[in-house]
Amino acid sequence: DQTPCQKVSLGGEQISAIGRGICVLLGISLEDTQKELEHMVRKILNLRVFEDEGGRHWAKSVMDKQYEVLCVSQFTLQCVLKGNKPDFHLAMPSEQAEGFYNSFLEQLRKAYRPELIKDGKFGAYMQVHIQNDGPVTIELESPAPGAATSDPKQLSKLEKQQQRKEKTRAKGPSESSKERSTPRKEDRSASSGAEGDVSSEREP
Repeated sequence: DQTPCQKVSLGGEQISAIGRGICVLLGISLEDTQKELEHMVRKILNLRVFEDEGGRHWAKSVMDKQYEVLCVSQFTLQCVLKGNKPDFHLAMPSEQAEGFYNSFLEQLRKAYRPELIKDGKFGAYMQVHIQNDGPVTIELESPAPGAATSDPKQLSKLEKQQQRKEKTRAKGPSESSKERSTPRKEDRSASSGAEGDVSSEREP
């Protein structure tokens, strides 16, 4: 079946289309580097979202199936809301983002088959037609800057270790405060006096 499943039109004229495959909406942030680019290329091409020959779900990647990839630059994915108004200050400025986007396409073509990678027109006002089969929509994020690993299990371990450290730090002061929790009578009066001083300072 050669009927387009996803296509991009510009001014009512179709400029790009693919059959079976995946449509990638790429939001480029200010912090993205070559490292993030390479990570996303690997993930997109190896993500298992298709059935295998036996009908088993989540078994094959776009490369396994030799399907096509349609890429569309989408700065609005970097949107943050200020009240009800969209704000795009986290998106990479278009003069930088265009080079990044072209590098992304180049890396995809090198890692896969160039003739199977299609794209729209960077920065243009386009109409994107997506036939979402399933539907299946998956959000992919590059690793956070400074993250040691993108493996969820490893990240979970790191988070638990950090939590233990925080608990240990919290225990230290609480234990020492227990030792000071039974002051002598003169200490109590000194304490209440100090509190009185503080409250009087707050009064106008």
